[in-house]
Amino acid sequence: MKIGILTQYFPPELGAPQQRLSALAERLAARGHRVIVLTAMPSYPKGRTFDGYGGLHRREEVNGVEIHRVPAFPTQSPAMSRRLLNYGSFVASSASMGVACFGGRLDVLLTESPPLFLGMSGYTLSRVCRARWVFNVSDLWPDSAVDLGIVRESPALRAAYALEAFCYRKAWLVTGQSSEIVASISRRFPSARTYHFSNGVDTQHFAPDRRSADLEARLRQGRPCGVLYAGLHGLAQGLDHVVDAARAAGPDVQITLMGDGPFKRSLIERVRATGAPARFEEPQPADRMPAWVASADISLVTLGRHINGAVPSKLYEAMGSGRPIVLMASGEAAAVVRRHDCGIVVEPGDVSGLSAAMRTLAGDAALRARLGASGRAAAVAHFDRDAIVARFADVIEGGA
Repeated sequence: MKIGILTQYFPPELGAPQQRLSALAERLAARGHRVIVLTAMPSYPKGRTFDGYGGLHRREEVNGVEIHRVPAFPTQSPAMSRRLLNYGSFVASSASMGVACFGGRLDVLLTESPPLFLGMSGYTLSRVCRARWVFNVSDLWPDSAVDLGIVRESPALRAAYALEAFCYRKAWLVTGQSSEIVASISRRFPSARTYHFSNGVDTQHFAPDRRSADLEARLRQGRPCGVLYAGLHGLAQGLDHVVDAARAAGPDVQITLMGDGPFKRSLIERVRATGAPARFEEPQPADRMPAWVASADISLVTLGRHINGAVPSKLYEAMGSGRPIVLMASGEAAAVVRRHDCGIVVEPGDVSGLSAAMRTLAGDAALRARLGASGRAAAVAHFDRDAIVARFADVIEGGA
């Protein structure tokens, strides 16, 4: 088959959708299909186009996958006007250049959401290219924006809900990265055909044996226990609660916040003002992340408030690495941790609970080992990315 993937985000950018879609593209190519990815010039999360990229069009081939990159306005600003310009610019460039990049007819076109607006160019391209349209939902927009307080009742919000409904009704298949997402879509749109295309982890790369003594020492900074958060420093993650909890976590705990995002500068200022035992690391290349995660004594996964359907991908990476988890989240993410007995769950915003959980794990090496081993076993049995992608590939190939 000839399969297209339309996504604003793709490696070399880091993030859950990027890694999941890259794995899907490479495994579909390995099964003999021609896979073409249409994506933006990489700029996430720093908000500036990566070195070596730019212009109107760039073609690459990576591991058998043909990749076409077109312009998008780069920004790291949380301001809605600049985010809309970022999303809208890629909708326009992908719609105008997509047919040429895909080379005409496709058998399947998968479109990644968010951004929800990409559904407009995705649907248009699917019709022009006469493709079965798969609409892949990583976050429930606009619900997530409402949960975070980014948008309120308005004509624009009603238009966003209308676009969401249009995409679900027109898609040949709607896929969701969590059970909560799939359940929400099925409840509201019972005629939509849905599939749970879960996040997962490459258990060959994210594994306990990737632990590095040098990185372990760097994370601990002379303290007995190194805690690592690795990911986006954005509004949803609630990292201000982590900084507030750090001082009460006790003298054994050193917290490292790795990554970038629109709220990183304010977090750095908060640490300086409070003297919290938290330090910052720049984002690391994807091939270095397994060693960093495996070298932490505790893996920290956080959401600042409940977001329906949200299951951070870093949860699975910690499980694959055999690291005990402190999870500040509710919903499906909390259910995964409790079901597989791989960490301690704290409600979003519970600063005292967060510090207490870190103190508990820092003081009990045997508990850390047990939770880490349980998480590793669950990752191999239930969340291995190769198995997840293979099952989804079977669905695409079936075409029924």
